[in-house]
Amino acid sequence: MRSMDPQLDKQEIVIVGAGIIGVASAACLSDAGYQVILIDRQGICEGTSSGNAGALAFSDILPMASKGILAKVPRWLMDPLGPFTIRPSYLPRLTPWLYRFWRASRADNLERTVQAQGAMMRLAELEMLGLMRRAGIHHMLRENGSLELYESEEELNAALPGWQARKNAGIAFEHLRGDDLAASQPGLSPRFVAGTFVPGWKTVSDPQHVGKALWDHAASLGAQFMRGEVASLSADRASTQVVMTNGTKLTSAKIVVAAGAWSHQLAHMLGDSIPLETERGYNTTLPASAFDLKRQLIFSGHGFVVTPLDTGVRIGGAVELGGLTLGPNYKRSEAMLAKAKLFMPDLETSGGRQWMGYRPSLPDSLPVIGYARASKNVLYAFGHGHLGLTQAAATGRLMTDLIEGKEPSIPIDPFSPQRF
Repeated sequence: MRSMDPQLDKQEIVIVGAGIIGVASAACLSDAGYQVILIDRQGICEGTSSGNAGALAFSDILPMASKGILAKVPRWLMDPLGPFTIRPSYLPRLTPWLYRFWRASRADNLERTVQAQGAMMRLAELEMLGLMRRAGIHHMLRENGSLELYESEEELNAALPGWQARKNAGIAFEHLRGDDLAASQPGLSPRFVAGTFVPGWKTVSDPQHVGKALWDHAASLGAQFMRGEVASLSADRASTQVVMTNGTKLTSAKIVVAAGAWSHQLAHMLGDSIPLETERGYNTTLPASAFDLKRQLIFSGHGFVVTPLDTGVRIGGAVELGGLTLGPNYKRSEAMLAKAKLFMPDLETSGGRQWMGYRPSLPDSLPVIGYARASKNVLYAFGHGHLGLTQAAATGRLMTDLIEGKEPSIPIDPFSPQRF
């Protein structure tokens, strides 16, 4: 491990964070010939990236603020187990973020966000499929599409503007009813009167397995992993330094900050104030035999999805804004499981494993991608919210573009760390 060598190797990159964004960035940079050191206090995809819903949601271009959430928030906040909740004790701290979230919902801001997210998703699909092929894990891809479900025609009609925005972006979909809906997913409750099938939606066999396999690819090209916690970051025009809590000092040409929900704390050390909040997501993974699931089901009115994985049937989602220190409330997992049983009466709900993770969320639903204010030797790659797995390889491509001094593959001004 080259760490304290005064003769700086200009080809060495330190990445802080071994979630899917850090791992994909390590893989892309290793593919480009860089020597990568990946740092994490846990392990490869052992945190939030281990328990997500496994979707490659390339058609999900609408920001959270656009999905009718603002109108629903007052009702949802009355339900501590609902799709979107805020711990009352956390609300005062969250108020500035909620104000920015409200601003992001304005029509002019939404249009810019959709355009930026559309470009990001086109790059994401190209890069993720390419990276999976290079890593030899294309067999972990599932191309069964998704089915978003509605309990009334009114609910479907309320979603139509969002589907029009997707149509404008070239995303294919089909609204289903009656026999077509039943054939798309047998065993659904008759309470669902319509559904929207998105054929281009993809999932993976298991998100943690994919992340670890991408790391194996990076490691085969020379990338190294160091377990530990970062105490401080610093940078100047010539180099960067990471100091670990055990006193180890790593000197490198560049640092990539990809520490998920903890990234804003590292950015603050470099003079950047990033309004990142934590969406605490919950799930339960049942045995694979729990239900004959044909594709990912999206219950948008209830804020959760059900995904078929090689490792089981995963029921999870919802948003709890509560920061990094409050304890988990697994009654949220139980509430989603109870709803899933109501929506899929044949679902076997025993034998499940509960989980909670921390999604790093920006108020406009766009990630932070770009240079630190203090130095172009530090790059930020965080804040992807629900879309970390989906956008991981695209982010790795953009990190590689910036480090190589190339024009980014897509315009990155909408993702600027200084946009706030």
